[in-house]
Amino acid sequence: QVQVVESGGGSVQTGESLRLSCTAPGFTYNTCGMGWYRQAAGKQPEWVSSISPHGATGYTDSVKGRFTISQDKATDTVYLQMNDLKPEDTALYSCKTDLAFSVDRVRCKGLFTAGRGTQVTVSS
Repeated sequence: QVQVVESGGGSVQTGESLRLSCTAPGFTYNTCGMGWYRQAAGKQPEWVSSISPHGATGYTDSVKGRFTISQDKATDTVYLQMNDLKPEDTALYSCKTDLAFSVDRVRCKGLFTAGRGTQVTVSS
């Protein structure tokens, strides 16, 4: 297993933007998809967005049109650009392999695990 490192969170006002980064040294973008997840205090974890090795993306309905996921294969980094942030986006954000967006699901299963996450706090 390889633990990823998430960063880029912070405290912002409603309507502002943040860009989260997820870096996994040795991450094999050719076969594994990556997903961002979030968990607000007292709530269940929620899938936010994912990207496949070939660039196909998916978003949960509440962030469509505001968040954009991308990847930089040269640096083994996946980004989540978050615009027009709302208080309901407040959560601990983490990333890990998303098998649904992976090409080689056998190889990717459990390969890259979430790190400590990065906290996003949006105040009104």
